[in-house]
Amino acid sequence: MESVDLSTIRLRPFKISDVDDFFLWAGDDEVTRNLLWKTCGSKEEALTFIRDVCIPHPWRRSVCHGDCSIGFVSVYPWSGDERHKADIGYAIGSSYWGQGIATKVLQIAVPQVFKDFPNLLRLQAFVDVDNKPSQRVLEKVGFIREGVLRKYTYFKGVLKDFVVYSFLSTEKILPGD
Repeated sequence: MESVDLSTIRLRPFKISDVDDFFLWAGDDEVTRNLLWKTCGSKEEALTFIRDVCIPHPWRRSVCHGDCSIGFVSVYPWSGDERHKADIGYAIGSSYWGQGIATKVLQIAVPQVFKDFPNLLRLQAFVDVDNKPSQRVLEKVGFIREGVLRKYTYFKGVLKDFVVYSFLSTEKILPGD
């Protein structure tokens, strides 16, 4: 695959018509290996997931190259006394890895999230200790590594250590590389 012009990367809400593009990356075990959700096994599953999960989600965006969906970024706002924080997660199709797309996506998403959720003070990300590429992406954008949560959670049946990162509303996005 030829390299992607990062100026063509956009975020937008998911559409039902994304199903073919969505299935290409959401049906890839390499992509879903670090996600809580399971690999989509069919276009019908992908369609159901877009319709029932992506579209009604409070803040899930399709990562687009042109109008082609190549990944996602999601924010999970907390509520009540915890409404000042939210969790962020993302993934990009494996054929697009290593091109700076995830960094670009977070540079676009983070300021928009703080604008869309005015009470939000803290955005946090939890990353498998073995997922070094995702840790590098967060650090390039300006997320601060707070530490390792040992034996933090069962992830796809295995008890894992996770690294926690945070970005505060008062911090500035870094330009990346």
